Amino acid sequence: MRHNPVAANWALVFVYSKVLELGDTAFIVLRKQRLIFLHWYHHLTVLLYTWYSCAQGIPVARLGATLNSLVHAFMYSYYAARAAKIRVPRRIAMFITLFQLTQMVFGIYISVYAYLAKKAGLHCETPWENIYVSFFMYLSYFLLFLNFFFHAYFKRSSRAVKVEVAKGKSIGEELMEYLKIN
Repeated sequence: MRHNPVAANWALVFVYSKVLELGDTAFIVLRKQRLIFLHWYHHLTVLLYTWYSCAQGIPVARLGATLNSLVHAFMYSYYAARAAKIRVPRRIAMFITLFQLTQMVFGIYISVYAYLAKKAGLHCETPWENIYVSFFMYLSYFLLFLNFFFHAYFKRSSRAVKVEVAKGKSIGEELMEYLKIN
């Protein structure tokens, strides 16, 4: 594989950004808020996987990093608006979760594509172990995000939503507890 110093530097910046994202988890713990499995599992495994893939120089990881950065641009803009007490429509939070689900589908697709390419004897620089790890990681994220999406947007009754709104708790505040991920 040909070494590209510019891509390698951006990969390192991406990996270091995952270390910084652990700050989300620290804030939740320090503020004695409920830390859900999806949140800490995702932060921990993403950090480990990015280190692992960066060390191996996985070319397709650039695509995943780019998509992940785009998702985070929307997600952290949403968090900033909520922190500034700006009322954000529920459909924006729903869009962000759908975008995260799309990212997971893309990760699964890339893993399957790499697997099939290697199986067919085509040139693919992604090692078998990385293909398996990324597939199961993205699949687990997809299932966890899908579960979150279902519970956050469809399982709750309209009465429960009205009670929360009457108490001053918005859907956005609830999502900030659940969606602090990636």
